[in-house]
Amino acid sequence: MKLSAPRIRAARTAAALAALVVATACAPQTSDNSSSGKDEKSGTLRVWLFQEVGNKPKEKVVDAAVAAFEKAHKGARVNIEYIPVETRAQRIKAAFNDPESAPDVIEYGNTDTAGYVKDGGLADISGEFAAWDEAKDTDPTARQSVTVDGKVYGAPYFVGVRALYYRTDVFKELDLTVPKTQAELAETARRIHAAKPDLYGLAVGGAYTYGAMPFIWANGGELAQGKGGSYASAIDSAEARKGIKAYTSLFGDTNCPAAKCAGMGGNDTVTAFASGKAAMAIGGDFSHAAVEAGTVKGRYAVVPLPGVKAGSVAPAFAGGNNLGVLKSTAHRTLAVDLMEQLASKKTQSELFDAMGFLPTYTDVREQVADREPFVAPFVKTLASGARFVPASPAWAQIDASLVLPTMFQEIVSGKKDVAKASADAAKKMNDAFSSAG
Repeated sequence: MKLSAPRIRAARTAAALAALVVATACAPQTSDNSSSGKDEKSGTLRVWLFQEVGNKPKEKVVDAAVAAFEKAHKGARVNIEYIPVETRAQRIKAAFNDPESAPDVIEYGNTDTAGYVKDGGLADISGEFAAWDEAKDTDPTARQSVTVDGKVYGAPYFVGVRALYYRTDVFKELDLTVPKTQAELAETARRIHAAKPDLYGLAVGGAYTYGAMPFIWANGGELAQGKGGSYASAIDSAEARKGIKAYTSLFGDTNCPAAKCAGMGGNDTVTAFASGKAAMAIGGDFSHAAVEAGTVKGRYAVVPLPGVKAGSVAPAFAGGNNLGVLKSTAHRTLAVDLMEQLASKKTQSELFDAMGFLPTYTDVREQVADREPFVAPFVKTLASGARFVPASPAWAQIDASLVLPTMFQEIVSGKKDVAKASADAAKKMNDAFSSAG
């Protein structure tokens, strides 16, 4: 939490989402934020949305949705406030603590759902979501991002996913074929680096958690198992260790030297590719603008990241944002209707055109892929079964504490083997799950 000029904003949004996770982990617990018990059918609704870099296109789309809502709801008015990403975590927490000054609807990062539910800030809208006709076309992973213990606490707003960028000119020069399995991916990366030592075959990063997750999931591993307060880490299972080994084997002198790559994050790997220093990289739909602005413009293509078996797609992490109704709202029915208007198929399609946000509806995604062919591999990746992080308030702490990056870096630096590093990471994760209650 963005293609050409507008699409670069998604990269900014993704970075801001990471900052939100960190800030949320450090925020204080909330106090009484119970339901107001009111459901007024007129008055002013307050909405907090995220301020994007170059926000005008987003504002135009939102204004149109608000106008349609106000026309359909006589006596209702909407006040939109775009809040700075740097302070949004603190502001949302404060809103949970102070219902009198809180908004009715908020935009929030989709990894924060469980934490906000635990804090008592979001309203359970399961009934309304089930009755909403458009909701049936919501991508299952996006639906999961608003669901905690079977209850729905919002509407998915947009989604972001990663795929494999590769240099078409390098592949042609070295007579290479596009990898169809993760084993072929590793072998191709090594062949490229051997032939062109100045290039990373595949740019990888020890701090690139969301680039590593597909290797774990593709090998049958899980981050954790369970639900609600009963999550337990699965990062040290045999299947997860196989995926960890597959990812960490990409570090070293035969592809991406650990001394240079252990500290790299997702943005670093995309920058390496865009600047011509890597022949392949795992990047998002939101990375497109940065690549287009780089030296490799016109000399690359994108395909889904391959899985273990030929023809399969490695499950990718589905990031993005949601919209939610605060439990404290005095306008519940109106707030839910407004949320649905802002997250509707029409609005999401327009937000894609304006900002590059990938829609959360499977049918709308297919439509935008027809308009913008470059998104096709990302749509295919989502359709193949993207994944999400554990729906636990502990995830913010795990992410902010860099549990998984530390594990990867310990392995690629040689400080620990896969078994020891994953066991230590599992203990840290379980401590977080236990403390979350």
